[in-house]
Amino acid sequence: MRRRDLLSLPAGLLALPLESGESETPRFPRPVRMLFGGDVMLSRHVGRVATQQKDPAWPFREIAPVLCSADLSFVNLESPFSDRGRRTERGMVFKAEPEMIEGLKLAGITAVSTANNHCRDCGSYGLEFTIDWLGRNGIVPVGTGKDAASAHAGAILEREGTRFGLLAYTYDQRNGNHTSDDDRVAMLNLEEAAADVRAMKQRADVVIVSMHAGTEYRSKPNADQIRFARGVIDAGATLVIGHHPHVVQPVEVYKAGVIFYSLGNFVFDQSHREDTQHGLLAEVTFDGPRLIRHQALPIDIRGTVPRLAASPRVKKAAAAAT
Repeated sequence: MRRRDLLSLPAGLLALPLESGESETPRFPRPVRMLFGGDVMLSRHVGRVATQQKDPAWPFREIAPVLCSADLSFVNLESPFSDRGRRTERGMVFKAEPEMIEGLKLAGITAVSTANNHCRDCGSYGLEFTIDWLGRNGIVPVGTGKDAASAHAGAILEREGTRFGLLAYTYDQRNGNHTSDDDRVAMLNLEEAAADVRAMKQRADVVIVSMHAGTEYRSKPNADQIRFARGVIDAGATLVIGHHPHVVQPVEVYKAGVIFYSLGNFVFDQSHREDTQHGLLAEVTFDGPRLIRHQALPIDIRGTVPRLAASPRVKKAAAAAT
């Protein structure tokens, strides 16, 4: 059984229109379906609950069949892995225990963004350990690297004969813990990112950009998000996947591309605000290099565990975002 046959999901809430004269008949072996989730934090209360359940994959148990149904799945990994030091139980400096990678593996996560404001929470050792640990477990990290060149080079994943190039950037990497930047983390610099996109277009058929940016708990994108997201599409990207605000923000069709400004939380322990307990899965479908459909699948988070939302109110909010 193919992974995409494990679960049938509803038809698109909003599809990109076909250009005049084009046929819906696939020109490639079959369409490629992708799922993108928001912030995943495997430390603090999330790690504590998994320990109590004696199951490091616990947070992903319910949502795993959904993610495994896709040809490619991607999330923002908000907590670095490290095998040094005590478990992190509280605070804003995150450290995920190595065994917590079992959830990402159970869900069949293909790639993750490691470019975010928490990527250096475990120092230089944690940044490198995370890259190595993901690779050893078959998951592709994007946005950080062993050197600056690899952080900006991104990764290419081929599906059904189409090469999909992934790049990732963050507005901040210090998180109040460092006084200078590490060039092994790709920053939200439009000029540099646009150059990366153009270089990636020479190697890949489609470019997808992960954007860690925005104002926390704001339901609308700020000027920096809009400028960066539209700018990388102008440079040749097709899709921009945003996260960091911890709440859902709108979806925009811009020229020939689509911008999900913020998917909100996916696996997280924030409960101080009701809107941080809802998120979106971005579902996109490509026919070869052509984006033919996108939609937002609403997510509810209860007790650190995400699931497809059953609430009509949340579904209505997701539809409104598109």
